[in-house]
Amino acid sequence: MQKTQTYTGFGAIVLAAYKPDVSLFRTQLLSIAQQTHTDFVCLITADGGDAEVRELVHQIVPGDARFRVVGFEERLGFYGNFERGLSHVPENAEWVALSDQDDYWYEDKLEKLLPQLAEYVLVSGQARVVSDDGRVLEPWTGRTNASFLNLFVQNQFTGGLLVFRRSLLVDALPFPRMNNPSQLHDHWLAVCAYAVGSAKIVDELVQDYIQHGNNVVGEAVKGLHPVQSYRRARELALRYEGSPTVGSILKLTNSLSFGWRGVMADALARRLSSSNTKVFQATSTFGNRHDWGRLWFVFASGLRHGTISVPVALTFAVGGIVEVFRRS
Repeated sequence: MQKTQTYTGFGAIVLAAYKPDVSLFRTQLLSIAQQTHTDFVCLITADGGDAEVRELVHQIVPGDARFRVVGFEERLGFYGNFERGLSHVPENAEWVALSDQDDYWYEDKLEKLLPQLAEYVLVSGQARVVSDDGRVLEPWTGRTNASFLNLFVQNQFTGGLLVFRRSLLVDALPFPRMNNPSQLHDHWLAVCAYAVGSAKIVDELVQDYIQHGNNVVGEAVKGLHPVQSYRRARELALRYEGSPTVGSILKLTNSLSFGWRGVMADALARRLSSSNTKVFQATSTFGNRHDWGRLWFVFASGLRHGTISVPVALTFAVGGIVEVFRRS
């Protein structure tokens, strides 16, 4: 009789670091060091200028051989930095967890989440949203389990909350590429997990998600904010399309919505079996030839169940105008 894998043995935590705030970095490293599940290596990937990070790690967790700095001279940004950190995960690791440099893990985070990997390929908990001065901004991140295609549209998984089976890296690496802000490592990993098995958000508070002025990806502001959204769109269009014009904003919006989902769908199609049902769903909805009826159903169900927000739906509506002309 085959023994069921428990995923409660040795694993790896990949922590992406870049010019960390000393106080927040100390809090995060100590919270990891004090986990009740102790069998792990913490790979700290310094994104350029690793000498400072090495010195901080030596000061904060002196003599703890579980913490290892993997330094790189080339600056890649958080997406590329997590990718190369994952490429250094030991072959004998059963599981992988991701960590930001500025949060706070509750001591039983790993103990609570790792057993879930016996059933699911990837698991996330919930977090409190806390300011860097200790104020609780939100008592609960409220992440929601969604269908595969709803998740494709709107990500529900936050990188620093994830644990997953090491085997997921076989299909997830290397990360697909699209040079815009929608390119997110947690979204891609969650989509991969759903495609090869299953993913789950459990209603367990496992950490504090610290918000501060230097967050690369912070907790999204809820609700519609038209003026702020337009200003942000102009800034991003100038950065990624070279111009803040309406045409550039429309092109960028298409890239942020249909573009990134198409990249993920194409990557799944290249890496997984053509008989995989999830691959078919992804490519027929977001690949080269859209099933517009299926797409309408995805948004209708997502809006009805609260797994797709109105701002995200509006972004796709604008991006869809460009998509129709682009494919006509």
